[in-house]
Amino acid sequence: MDILVCIKRVPDIAGAVTLNAAGTDIDESGLGHTVSSHEECAVELAIQTAAATGGAVTVLTLGPAEAVEQLRAAVAVGANDGILVESADPGAFGPEGIAQILGDVVRDRAEQGQSFDLVLTGSDAADTGDFQVGIRLAYDLGYPVLTNIQTLSPGGEAGGPGASVGSNDGSAAARIEARGIGPSGTEIFALDLPAVVAVQEGGVDPRYPSITGRMKAKRAPIVEYDAPEPGAGNPRIRLELPPEKTSSVTILGDGPDAAPALVDVLEEIGVIRP
Repeated sequence: MDILVCIKRVPDIAGAVTLNAAGTDIDESGLGHTVSSHEECAVELAIQTAAATGGAVTVLTLGPAEAVEQLRAAVAVGANDGILVESADPGAFGPEGIAQILGDVVRDRAEQGQSFDLVLTGSDAADTGDFQVGIRLAYDLGYPVLTNIQTLSPGGEAGGPGASVGSNDGSAAARIEARGIGPSGTEIFALDLPAVVAVQEGGVDPRYPSITGRMKAKRAPIVEYDAPEPGAGNPRIRLELPPEKTSSVTILGDGPDAAPALVDVLEEIGVIRP
């Protein structure tokens, strides 16, 4: 099973986040770059699935020339090669434009003899949180799509009895565990290939690169495309930063004298009944 994973070079937002003058993107000056956690899990799922089926993993990104760093980071943990669609201003593309570019690359690679059974994306990007590219890409390619998926297995049931990991019968199973939204439990889906799957973090732990992997990444082939000029499409109008969270501390008392006030608080938040 050959798999394409679409990743994005995003700012490392561990520190303070500010927006650019237009308010359409994060001001990246002074920030490092990484790959969002959803996409790290997508890369891990792809590596596991390809290994179980004797396939290969290709990583693809739309971004500046420096984004080759993120491609090689994915190769260092087990991907086979990378594709860079170079654009000096990737933020000028909205989700529709990005999906069109990714679809064009998939079709071009198919014409050159490299077809993909699965195309994985992150559920959403860490910087813009669009939640759209995977679905739009599936519609562009005419593929079935699943979103917020946490685990995958080729054939059978995802992670359940009868899972035929290591087989490739033209189908895949995907698993999502409900976490705090709706009824708790696990949903398992089966879909025909080729397909697009948007991955949510939580199902697997991304691996760390080995020294051998880092050496391999330096020599890995990277195919390059030039991005087209941004079209009208549905450009991003603006981003908004959420209000800063504030906290306060209330002193209930000192020693035993604080007990009545503590009981009142516990009653107020419903821990104990009056």
